Amino acid sequence: MSWSSDVGVGAPRGAYAVVAKGFFLPGGYVEGGCVTVEGGRFGLYRAEVPSGMAVLDLGRARVAPGYVDTHIHGFLGHDVMDADAAGVGEISRGLARHGVTSWTPTTLTAPPDQVAAACRSVAEAAADGSTGGAAGGAHIRGVFLEGPFFTEAHKGAQNPGYLLAPSIGLLEAWQEASGGLVTRVAVAAEAEGAPEFCAAARALGVSVFLGHSDASLDEACACVNAGASGFVHTFNGMRGFSHRDPGMVGAALGLHGVCAEVICDGRHVDPAAARILVRARGADGVALVTDCMQAGGMPDGEYLLGELPVVVSDGAARLAEGSHSLAGSVLTLDRAVRNVRDWGAATDEEAVRMATQTPADANGIGGICGRIAPGRDADFVALDDGLHVTATYISGQEA
Repeated sequence: MSWSSDVGVGAPRGAYAVVAKGFFLPGGYVEGGCVTVEGGRFGLYRAEVPSGMAVLDLGRARVAPGYVDTHIHGFLGHDVMDADAAGVGEISRGLARHGVTSWTPTTLTAPPDQVAAACRSVAEAAADGSTGGAAGGAHIRGVFLEGPFFTEAHKGAQNPGYLLAPSIGLLEAWQEASGGLVTRVAVAAEAEGAPEFCAAARALGVSVFLGHSDASLDEACACVNAGASGFVHTFNGMRGFSHRDPGMVGAALGLHGVCAEVICDGRHVDPAAARILVRARGADGVALVTDCMQAGGMPDGEYLLGELPVVVSDGAARLAEGSHSLAGSVLTLDRAVRNVRDWGAATDEEAVRMATQTPADANGIGGICGRIAPGRDADFVALDDGLHVTATYISGQEA
């Protein structure tokens, strides 16, 4: 029983098999075959459709896991720091149109009570049914706390007036406000007590990434040895590399067992830098992120990133005053996937993996998303040969 050969139609009711040109699976890309879906979760990849099972025929599309954006502040005029659950839901639905099926709403440096309010609003959005398959929006998979545990040298678009020393007490308070959703926190590796903070956060089950930091290689290494597992938007907001002072960039390129975020919008990093990073770390060690702010999906103009005025022009978001530093991006993850492929930094399979499996694993959510594998949520996208998203499915339902 065939459901349709047209991409972009609803999935069959009940159990069904997805048939397509090929599939991006954990072991690599395979041509042909099918993947079964039942109860909103993936079953096995099979060479043939099981007898009598309904079929979702996606024709010449290639099927990939739904994209996982683990560093994103806003979209469509909404900001996570607005502490507005309805706005968080609107972001979820907007992201699904770009192939994102899972995301971790990201806070930034602000007074502790404002961070707590943002965490509570994310918890409300995650609980009220406005995200996920039935609602047509990307799943909320956690909260990423980007700030306030940074130092001023590489503050970027973080408000220096609210920077604080690392505090496990604050992390625990924000975890409580989020209803246990905090999955990751960022810290400057040179901050006083940073290694101890990394160890304590990991003991709480929270991943730690290093960023907005002027740390030396040795200081970064000390934090990694204590439990930190990655680097926030590599190359940006960190001490650069030289042959006598490898710094944070050297740590991101060279330390074992870590994941390096990268923003591939053509403004945060040069394509050659992206190629160097992927060659150094491999696709399993590089996570594509957007760092998108509220202007994503909106026209050029004046916006806010938290409390900071931002001007968006020609695809770049910059602080309106002072340093005119980059202030997040207006990048979407589907565009990042195409960019990293077009720049020669990755094959199609590697580009997809860096937007799915790698970020999911780095944020401790790889057991529920980021792969087409039995038991994972049936979140997937249909891609044409140019890696353009032609349809998005969340928990087995078309978004």
